[in-house]
Amino acid sequence: MAIKQQSSSVLAPERAKTKPPRMYKVILFNDDYTTMDFVIEVLQRFFAMNRERALQTMLKVHSEGSAVCGIYSLDIAETKVAQVSAFAKQHGHPLRCGMEGM
Repeated sequence: MAIKQQSSSVLAPERAKTKPPRMYKVILFNDDYTTMDFVIEVLQRFFAMNRERALQTMLKVHSEGSAVCGIYSLDIAETKVAQVSAFAKQHGHPLRCGMEGM
């Protein structure tokens, strides 16, 4: 009786090299109408900043024209921009929020 030899060469599983997701900066832009207190509220509510950090970020928006509020993956950045824009519109403020790839 002949015995079949089976090849036992098992391929090593290929390791998929995954790249971290591309990150995006969420940015607030200065305008002449949105109150400083409202910007601080937005920073605390949507970006989980404490009052001091929100105040510093708001002052940067005011003095430099814009400031980065956080860095997120695409889905989260888009959600933050949509939430801030809707909240500002709901309260009658023209506050602009955008995102920029890194």
